[in-house]
Amino acid sequence: MSEKVIRMMKYVCGLMCLGYMFLGTAVRGSAQDSAQESVAADQNTKSSVNPGINSSFLDPNLDVDAFIARFEVESREIFSAREAVLQALDISPGTAIADIGAGTGFYAMAFANRVGPNGAVYAVEIAPKFLTHIRELSHQLKRTNVVPVLCDEDSVRLAKESVDVVFSSDVYHHFEYPKATLESIYRALKPGGKMVIIDFERIEGTSREWTMNHVRAGKDVVRQEIEAVGFEFVEEKKIEGFHENYFIEFRKPQ
Repeated sequence: MSEKVIRMMKYVCGLMCLGYMFLGTAVRGSAQDSAQESVAADQNTKSSVNPGINSSFLDPNLDVDAFIARFEVESREIFSAREAVLQALDISPGTAIADIGAGTGFYAMAFANRVGPNGAVYAVEIAPKFLTHIRELSHQLKRTNVVPVLCDEDSVRLAKESVDVVFSSDVYHHFEYPKATLESIYRALKPGGKMVIIDFERIEGTSREWTMNHVRAGKDVVRQEIEAVGFEFVEEKKIEGFHENYFIEFRKPQ
């Protein structure tokens, strides 16, 4: 073998080694970037947006009767306009619906009547005492299709693709981990299923001081957060009797 050929082979080998070095660096860099993105996403999912906002509901001495007196009054829009809300929801018999943050259960009981014996109402709550009340109430009213569900701070704890409709009324601002909670809702909905969010309008210079201090995000931000996990915006419905609240509907793609 000539000296010229040997030099050429050494040159090619050198280039190949150099190429492998650059390739290895790029792969490691890409892997590190992906890992950092994964950590950032995980931290975003696990970071509370309002630490302690649900502490009163976790109190073992929670006074259910006091909340009934506070929630089930005509001065509260979602209670006084409940018939208009039910009409806008347009729930069919046989529907499986999840009431996220069911509270004292007045919507859950109304849903149970609408979906009938072939339907199901999952009354999802973080407060054990609310669930005890809902269980007793459904027994009294003979609503055998109501299923109490104790959720976590970051998950609704419903089976995959188990519900047709998700409803949440004046509760979204209590989602302490909105991204993780929304992802669990997305998993629980059947393809093509709908989600309705009712919450407070938060508008600087218009909304009450209580709303500005208590509700962390306005409607536009709520919509962005919901669409970010894969939901499609459908429409906003105007509800007669709503002045401080809004009603927005989303769909899980087929």
